[in-house]
Amino acid sequence: MEQTTQPPIDAAAKIAEFQRVFNGIKAQINRVFVGHDDLVRETISAFLAGGHVLLEGVPGLGKTLLARTLSESVNLKFSRIQFVPDLMPADIIGTTVFVEDEHGGHRLTFREGPLVANFILADEINRASPKTQSALLEAMQEQQLSVGDRTIALPQPFTVIATQNPIEQEGTYPLPEAELDRFMIKVNLPYPREDEYHQILERTVGIVQERPDTVADGETVLHVRRTIREVIVSRQVQTYAIRLTMATQPGSPYAIPEVNDWVVLGAGPRAAQALLLIAKTYALLAGRAHVACEDIRAAALPVLRHRISMNFEARAHKKSTDEIINAIAAKISELSA
Repeated sequence: MEQTTQPPIDAAAKIAEFQRVFNGIKAQINRVFVGHDDLVRETISAFLAGGHVLLEGVPGLGKTLLARTLSESVNLKFSRIQFVPDLMPADIIGTTVFVEDEHGGHRLTFREGPLVANFILADEINRASPKTQSALLEAMQEQQLSVGDRTIALPQPFTVIATQNPIEQEGTYPLPEAELDRFMIKVNLPYPREDEYHQILERTVGIVQERPDTVADGETVLHVRRTIREVIVSRQVQTYAIRLTMATQPGSPYAIPEVNDWVVLGAGPRAAQALLLIAKTYALLAGRAHVACEDIRAAALPVLRHRISMNFEARAHKKSTDEIINAIAAKISELSA
């Protein structure tokens, strides 16, 4: 009897629901945000997979627009935090204040900051001091905030989308490796093409400007996230993801010469986790209930590029992390996994 590759009925229904939610969000973003289909796909995938996203590009390319449009397409509590050099941790976490009660007395009350929300847009995150940037770490990793002797559980789903300028200017602070590792993916926004400039101008300088519709809510997002985690990963595919991750580490058994020569710090376990989660969303988009090695390869650039630190020699030769990752993907064979 000929074997079928079709997923079972229950899996087929979940795949269809995932695709409906994903394509619905993507359609709303495309109404407002011009071009960059791959980047939009990566951003939505990370959001639905439960990860945080770092958007990098020079001013004016639509980083904030992309993040805000994504948030508006889902009915979630939204907070926009403009990071500036004098922003303090209490400004985003919250602080204890004296308030007057109904009897005329005063009592201490904690007032939550903008970080207590479902969807956080951390705009120009690299303009805040390291002290304030570190205040995000617990929220991003543990989904909670610690204030004095209190622990505040953040509402679910919880996602941080941060934007940053790639040019180190006065008043900017590079993100530490520990914070970069908390972002599931990093997306680089290039300049638009000539035809995309026409679309941008036609959508933004006229009388009527498009706004996205709400196509999902928090419960739907949480349900989709459970579906993503149910996607099957074979031992071979998992091994391939592990070896791609280890190949970024200088001195590892899978490190290629370019890594040993140019890389100071490679990716770790969080990268392997992110590779599988993003790959699971790509599998669902392709109508599969299992991950293929091609899904891992497609996830490699956005997942690994911000987790690799280059040495001075690599920077002097203008080598990029994307070049390193592409070289790794070309030399690490999925057949040997």
